[in-house]
Amino acid sequence: MITRSRGAGVAVIGAGTMARAHAYGYLAVPLIWSLPACPRLVVLCSRDAAKAERAARSLGFDEFATDWRAVVERADVDVVDICTPPGAHAEVVAAAAAAGKAVICEKPLAARLADATAAAQAVQSAGVLSAIGFNYRRLPAIALMQQMIAEGAIGQPQLWRGTWLSDEFADPSTGFDWRFDRDLGGSTVADLGSHLIDLAEWMIGPITEACAQSVTITGARPCGSDGGTQIVTVDDATSALLRFRGGAHGTLEVAKTCVRRPCDFTIEVNGSTGTLSFAYARLNELRYGTATDDMGCYGMRTIRAEAPSHPYAARWWPLGQGIGYGASFVNQAGELMSAWPDGPWTPDLKTGLRVQQVCAAIESSAAQRAWCAVPGQQVRPGGTRPSRPATRQG
Repeated sequence: MITRSRGAGVAVIGAGTMARAHAYGYLAVPLIWSLPACPRLVVLCSRDAAKAERAARSLGFDEFATDWRAVVERADVDVVDICTPPGAHAEVVAAAAAAGKAVICEKPLAARLADATAAAQAVQSAGVLSAIGFNYRRLPAIALMQQMIAEGAIGQPQLWRGTWLSDEFADPSTGFDWRFDRDLGGSTVADLGSHLIDLAEWMIGPITEACAQSVTITGARPCGSDGGTQIVTVDDATSALLRFRGGAHGTLEVAKTCVRRPCDFTIEVNGSTGTLSFAYARLNELRYGTATDDMGCYGMRTIRAEAPSHPYAARWWPLGQGIGYGASFVNQAGELMSAWPDGPWTPDLKTGLRVQQVCAAIESSAAQRAWCAVPGQQVRPGGTRPSRPATRQG
C-alpha cells in the first residue's frame, strides 16, 4: 500500500540530460516546497551499465539497473519517470501503467501519433496518475502570462506567435545519432514545438488547423569511422500558420540550425486591448502594454515576475534574485508530489496526446502542402479556406 508518510519511490528510466534535470528537481524540492513526504530516488536505469552506475552515483540514487522491465515491477518503485528518447516512451509507459505505477513522461509523448495514443490509453485504462514534462509552465513569468490572459488583461486574444530557435543541428559535421532518426527521436516540431503548442493551448485554447512547411537542410550525417553517412529523417526547421477554436490566429517557427541561437524561445499574444510578450533569454521578465496606458508612457513595460504575488515566486528567493531553468523542474516535482498519492496531476498524458495531435497535423500539412485539421477538433465554418482581402468600392 502507498502511504503518505514514506513519500513516493521514484525510478528514472534514462541517464542523459533530462534524467539529470528531473533528478535535480526531486533532490532540490524539499528545500523550496513544503511537502507531506519527499520523493525518494530509488533507482536509475540505462542499458549502458557503466553510464547507469555513474549517473546513479552522481545524481543521488540508491541503485542503478539496466533492465527497465524489472525496474517497473519493483515493489519499492511508485513512480516511473521516463527520460529516454521519444521513440522508446510508449512501451515503458504501457508496462509501468500495467504494473500500477504512476507515470511521468518527458515530452514529446512519443515519436509517432499512434504510439502517443496507445500511451495515453494505457494510463487511462490502468487508472494511474500520469504527467507529461511540460516544465516551462512552471516558470513564474510564463505562469503569470497565462494568468493575466485568463483574467482579461489583454482583452480577447487575437494573435499568438511562438518561436524556438537553436543551433543544435547547425554544424553539418555533427554525427548521426538518435536525434536524426524520425522513429526514435521524433520531429523537430514535436521536440521543440511541443512546448510552444502546449503553452499556446494553455493560454489561448485548442488549435483546430495548421498550414506548415518543413525543410531538412543537411540531408545526411557522418556515421561510423569509415567515412560513411546516414540519411536524416527529421526536419531541421518547420514553420506553421495556426487557427484556434476561439477565433485567434497564430504562427509557429521551430529550427535547430540557427547559428549562435542556443535555446531561444519567445511567446507573444496580442489581444483586443493589450499585448503580452515573453523571451526565454530574460526568463524572469514579462513585457506588457495596454490600450489604456497613458500615451505619455507609450510602449511596453517590464514586469519582474518575482513578487510574492506572482505564481511560484513566493517559494523562491527575495525579489530581484530571479530563478533559472532548474527551477521549472523543482516546481514540477513540487506540484506533483504535493498531490501525491491522490492526484490529480496536470498536465497529464491526455494533454501530451493532445499536443501530439497538433504536431501530427503540422507534419501532415508540411507533407501535403495544404491546411490540415487537428484530429478531434471542430473546425470553424469556412476555416479550411483562407479568406480573400476585402475589395475597395468606388
